[in-house]
Amino acid sequence: MRMYDLIYTKKLGGALSPEQIAFWVEGAANGSIPDEQSASLLMAICWRGMTTEETLALTLAMRDSGKRMDLSAVPGIKVDKHSTGGVGDKTTLILGPIVAACGVPCPMFSGRGLGHTGGTVDKFAAIPGLKVELTDAEFIQSLQETRFANSAPTGKIAPADKKLYALRDTTATVESIPLITASIMSKKLAGGADALVLDVKCGPTAFMKTLDDARTLAQSMVDVGTAHGMQIRALITRMDAPLGWAIGNALEVMESVEILRGEHGDSELAQMSFRLAAEMLIMGGAAKTLPEAQAKVRMAIQDGSALETLRRFVGSNGGDAKALDDFSLLPQAGRTIAIPADRAGYVSALDGRALGLLAMDLGAGRKDQHDVLDLGVGIRVHVKVGQRIEPGDMVFTAYTKAGHPVKAEAYLATLGLASDRPEAVPWLLDTIGC
Repeated sequence: MRMYDLIYTKKLGGALSPEQIAFWVEGAANGSIPDEQSASLLMAICWRGMTTEETLALTLAMRDSGKRMDLSAVPGIKVDKHSTGGVGDKTTLILGPIVAACGVPCPMFSGRGLGHTGGTVDKFAAIPGLKVELTDAEFIQSLQETRFANSAPTGKIAPADKKLYALRDTTATVESIPLITASIMSKKLAGGADALVLDVKCGPTAFMKTLDDARTLAQSMVDVGTAHGMQIRALITRMDAPLGWAIGNALEVMESVEILRGEHGDSELAQMSFRLAAEMLIMGGAAKTLPEAQAKVRMAIQDGSALETLRRFVGSNGGDAKALDDFSLLPQAGRTIAIPADRAGYVSALDGRALGLLAMDLGAGRKDQHDVLDLGVGIRVHVKVGQRIEPGDMVFTAYTKAGHPVKAEAYLATLGLASDRPEAVPWLLDTIGC
């Protein structure tokens, strides 16, 4: 079998067999196939696409390039969640403890951030002492003791994905629904969960800009999961502004804890987190209907069991759980700079991508994979779309290290203002799957 033939077939729009795809994935992972040939095939896939059968074969080949987690020692239906990401997306920190507190085991492998979108692992790393890279035994122990486990994935899980994603990142071949599907689902299938809830972001600051593209990606992942026998459901959610008030790692921990305390319950972040948690409870067998699941989510907040589950998870994995009650124990910025509005109007837009880049410039995100984050810096957003503001009203607070320049005009440029209140748009755009 020759890579030349695979590249030529796909260049002409033909379909690759499962054997051909497995040959490529194995060779890409072990280095026997040169990067330039893999890059050529990736570009051909971007242009020509893949059938559902090809996408499934690619997903399974990438899954089987490494080990698969065995969570059979943990009783119950294990339910995972994946989000396609966005600025301020901290839903894992909120819903994981809720789901676990309601009796459903919640195993999650999360990534580190690169660029203007923060990674869940980096947010957890802001909690002093918390171990964010767990061994298999530690991961299973956390699930058994707290019903919640979150860890950066080891290099043993879907190593072919790490290799191919690095090539995609440097060859402008990231934007391919079959490749995105295989990248996400190979890791999820290897992670050992029985069921999966997907949060597919859609909007100008999301990877999928249009609802049609978001639906196509969601359906692709649902099809692959279903073909493998996994329970899977996708929610398509709006992403046109930062999610919540916090952008930055320690700040996002603070906001998550506040929601678990029962604060900000009417915010889109809270409502989105609660709905995703409810879907997970239904899949995990803890509730039969959405209203029943939502009632259990509310009770886990009201009785404090969700926050207590987060405390137990942190403590059992080496972290200082006192930091969840005393935010002064979390990493702190050197100074804060208030940025007031310079004109009046209704907030019609908040450019999440631009704010994410500003937070990255402060040190909250990585420009490349070797950057060391400043976990205390970030941005607080004091306004939301639809709100009326007047000159002098507080709009943003920049949390930054001493001496770092902050230009207020750059922050104010992310703010769209209109003379009339914009029409409200729901955060939940569609659902796909069981």
